[in-house]
Amino acid sequence: MPDLLIIAFRTVFLYALIVLVLRLMGKREVGELSVIDIVVFIIIAEVAAFALDSPDEKLINSILPMFILLVIQYTSSYISLKNKKFRDLVDGDTSVLIRDGIIQEEEMRKQRYNLDDLFQQLREQQIGSLYEVAYAYLEPSGNLSVFKQGETAPVLPLILDGDIDPEHLSVYDKTEEWLRAELTKTGITDPSQVFYCSFEQGQLKVQLKHDYL
Repeated sequence: MPDLLIIAFRTVFLYALIVLVLRLMGKREVGELSVIDIVVFIIIAEVAAFALDSPDEKLINSILPMFILLVIQYTSSYISLKNKKFRDLVDGDTSVLIRDGIIQEEEMRKQRYNLDDLFQQLREQQIGSLYEVAYAYLEPSGNLSVFKQGETAPVLPLILDGDIDPEHLSVYDKTEEWLRAELTKTGITDPSQVFYCSFEQGQLKVQLKHDYL
């Protein structure tokens, strides 16, 4: 009976603790979870299971790893916020799989994404023909964003928080040298001053960081 009471108490306690930890990690949809988020959740589940399977072990042995995982997740989130390269490494970046009805074979191989998966997701979005597609983007979440011919072309950021995105530049058939030259025309000599920059309707749209306004 004592063991059952201990397990019951730990179940309630760990439930409340895990809910608290997940709330502190922030609200994100399941499809938006990063690799680090998923790893943290799996380990938390394993630690909780260990605490329930071993009522003789001290509860602190399970609580401490959870808080360490919380610190790891908080730290990685902070680094992701400040460093796009780290964010792309952890979360991945958007990939163009179809452009003007043409499948980007090299990008498909790079993402290890096969044709069956591609056509399944096209069918799920009621796309009857490949040639209806102007652009199809594989998002970091694994979802496929599809834009049909004649629809407003999607806008990809060229600079995010001071970091130039060479892959997005290549989508527009532009180079980093071209971007820097265009920024210079607007009086911006250092891309690190830029919070957000896109290429829309044939011209750059630039938002400077607050410190440079």
